[in-house]
Amino acid sequence: MDAVVSYVDRAVDQMMEIVTGLGDDLANRKPALPGANSPYAILRHCLGVMEFWGGEVVAGREVIRDRPAEFRSQGPVADLAAAAHKALDQFRADAGTADFAGPTRGGAGHQKHPDELEFASQGHTLLHVLEEVTQHLGQLELTRDVLRAAAAPG
Repeated sequence: MDAVVSYVDRAVDQMMEIVTGLGDDLANRKPALPGANSPYAILRHCLGVMEFWGGEVVAGREVIRDRPAEFRSQGPVADLAAAAHKALDQFRADAGTADFAGPTRGGAGHQKHPDELEFASQGHTLLHVLEEVTQHLGQLELTRDVLRAAAAPG
């Protein structure tokens, strides 16, 4: 459990560094690619992933999530960094309640079918959070590179 949480921490910390390093302007821009998301929205989405999967599916508390709004979100990066720190604290607490081999405690109303791998156990759910944040860290790294290249003079 501690290993999963430490890798999630590291990935989210790296995402925060990227977003804050871009500043408010670039962090809120979308690359000129079909279906692309801004760095701000990518990180906001990851916070939603942690909240839903860690909070509802593992810890069993009701989470109201507006997933489409995560991808439309924008704002000051300092506020997002503060939200990320808070989300990491909550994820650590949620993961601390987990029985790695135990059944999930919520999430039955989610789009995925309850027989999906993410619902096989609380451990599977936590690994899904790790899968999502590391996948989106890579997406965020590429998004940063594309935005910086597009903003570079000449």
